[in-house]
Amino acid sequence: MASDHSQTSLFSSDKKLTFIVLCLISVLLLYIKKSFIENETAAFEFLQDRPEGMILRMISALQFFSIPFIYLWKFTVIGFVLWVGCFLFGYRITFTQCWSVVMAAEFVFILPELIKIGWFLFVKTDPTLKEVQSFYPLSLMNFFDYWAVDKRYAYPLRALSIFEVLYVLVMVRGVNYYSFKIHRRQSATWWIVSSSYVLIFLLWLVFYIIVYK
Repeated sequence: MASDHSQTSLFSSDKKLTFIVLCLISVLLLYIKKSFIENETAAFEFLQDRPEGMILRMISALQFFSIPFIYLWKFTVIGFVLWVGCFLFGYRITFTQCWSVVMAAEFVFILPELIKIGWFLFVKTDPTLKEVQSFYPLSLMNFFDYWAVDKRYAYPLRALSIFEVLYVLVMVRGVNYYSFKIHRRQSATWWIVSSSYVLIFLLWLVFYIIVYK
């Protein structure tokens, strides 16, 4: 029963409230990371009174205001991809439900931000700006030198992580949740997510590597 309740609260909670909570958490974590980690590095302090420092502050401000718009775009695009996958497999799941699944899955990416903040606040307490920017917990980037690797591979290496796997697992769980009353055989949900989101995600990484200049 506890499992059913957790699924209900995760995938069927009020969409507006869940979206607001997600945005507020993201803004809070970004503020902590900027104020207590990045802004305290020697490189940022050096640039603070220079024109470059003003540009960095403007970019930081834009990051805060862009969070809800980025989430809306991301959830809409990935929700549509997931909905197409469900449609092709004959699963009568609405686009709104797919959108909710993607939004719920996004909470997974709160975890690496918490790890990053915890690492630089309590473990490596005097990092350089480069160390902060190149730290991607539990990703393939940990096996490479961020500043030595070819830049075209930097984004794919940091995107492929344990959290991306968890993201996919939550999507599968969400499709299972909404399709359970109609489709008792749930093994196809793995194929739905794999042939829609996972396939598009991997193709995007390959495309990024090819076109990067």
